[in-house]
Amino acid sequence: MISNRTFTLGRVLEKEVLAVKELTKPGVQLVLALVLSVLLGLQVWKWLQHQLREWDRPSLPGPFPWPVIGNAAQLGDLPHIAFCRMARRYGNIFRLKLGSCTVVMLNGEEVIRQALIRQGADFAGRPDFTSFDVVSGGRSLAFKSKGQIWKLQRKVAHSTVRAFSTFNLNAKKIFEEQVVCEMHQLIRLFLNKSREGAFFNPQSNLIVAVANIMSAVCFGKRYSHSDAEFLALLSNNDRFGKTVGAGSLVDVMPWLQYFPNPIRTIFNDFKQINREFYDFIQEKTKEHRLTFRPQRIRDMLDALIRTIEYQRGTGLSPHYVEASVTDIFGASQDTLSTALHWLILHMIWKPELQRKIQEEVDRVVGRQRLPTFQDEPHLPYLVAFLYESMRFSSFVALTIPHSTTKDTLLHGYHIPKDTVVFVNQWSANHDPEKWPKPELFDPNRFLNEDGSVNKDLTSRVLIFSLGKRRCIGEELSKMNLFLCIALLTHQCTFRANPKEKLTLDFTYGLTLKSKPYTINVTLRDSMEHLQAAAQRMEQAEDKQ
Repeated sequence: MISNRTFTLGRVLEKEVLAVKELTKPGVQLVLALVLSVLLGLQVWKWLQHQLREWDRPSLPGPFPWPVIGNAAQLGDLPHIAFCRMARRYGNIFRLKLGSCTVVMLNGEEVIRQALIRQGADFAGRPDFTSFDVVSGGRSLAFKSKGQIWKLQRKVAHSTVRAFSTFNLNAKKIFEEQVVCEMHQLIRLFLNKSREGAFFNPQSNLIVAVANIMSAVCFGKRYSHSDAEFLALLSNNDRFGKTVGAGSLVDVMPWLQYFPNPIRTIFNDFKQINREFYDFIQEKTKEHRLTFRPQRIRDMLDALIRTIEYQRGTGLSPHYVEASVTDIFGASQDTLSTALHWLILHMIWKPELQRKIQEEVDRVVGRQRLPTFQDEPHLPYLVAFLYESMRFSSFVALTIPHSTTKDTLLHGYHIPKDTVVFVNQWSANHDPEKWPKPELFDPNRFLNEDGSVNKDLTSRVLIFSLGKRRCIGEELSKMNLFLCIALLTHQCTFRANPKEKLTLDFTYGLTLKSKPYTINVTLRDSMEHLQAAAQRMEQAEDKQ
């Protein structure tokens, strides 16, 4: 065997030697030289063509990046404000370095609309960030981008949300009853905590109330405000948002997760939060699968199970049931509770505006019934207050980071494929050219001369992003906020703590959280209508 192998190897070497001799012949060398020259010429020609195409394209301006960290140190605690400051110097499109990651920053409504709507397909990607792989079992609708699978998942999730909120009158009525029921419980808690003129922080109660509304829609179940497991699950909202917000250090400097440092600790905590939240969703899904009946759809989770697991042609595996409902429940309850916290803060900060809302609600609704979704067109000041609160707080200051899906041009600047893109919604909501005196809180800016809502202006408030990545729950969220504020102002008066200095400061994350404040709540009238409506809802649930 050894001799045969040696013989074979010898033959191979002999052939290689002959091949080398063949290549060294003058004629062959000339041919090789010509081939190499042609290939080199083609490469030079391609390079020249590329340079000629790039000749008239201005390079993206931006601040000088420092080694290793890039411009990360220049962002401070409020990156969206830092980006606005940079835009004044470099323009509404500029580049910066965060760690080793090159980021293109988009500021101002015109630039953002051009990118996300008119060139939406070019900017519809998501960057391959470390934290994004952890959310929703790595199949997150909001944080991942996987071509056709993502499109299918978004289509299924969007149609499910619409079916349980805005698609038909019956769905809106059921959703309305769930909001009424939860507001009844919330007001009872507020009044109990306000006994003898006491002041309290409403944040935890608002989080549970909003989560309960979404829990009823998603899982057909609500939880007590004292349920320890549910409270622990919801208490992670802030830590989640600080890790996946635009500019998160673990995403732009992923090597930080591999040796002991504060960022690694935060990221490990983030992974644990996501495991716990996903375990909660998986348990709900398991329970639903055991009792599922295709002919009786109880909630969004049932609808997703039927569409993904029982209907042919979706192309989605059963894992996308859990992933989709995780996104719907997780994103909506955090966004809505943050918005509601800001709305109440603005009402106690400007009590004259609260009184104006109450006067309008009393005039339109009266005291003999409760506000409904059908009242919205007749409550323009309340709607204007809602949009001014969203514009002023801009509580989703930066969208979830985007990435380019191909080489593209934006306002003359060349942006390569797979470039990370940050979208600064705060800049659009506080642009003095679009919003006169943007630092003033003035709901009247959204009203026409005849007192009606200026829908052109309300559509320009950027909170839920735009284009192909626009939040699928936008309409449901706005409905929810409108009815919550209508019910709360119809039933209650909110008062600030005179011993406390109110501040509009906030902490930065995926959503901007207002600093803690305390309130006192008093009942404006008997709660009999609210209580009766809540009882009807509870009786209907018991029958089911």
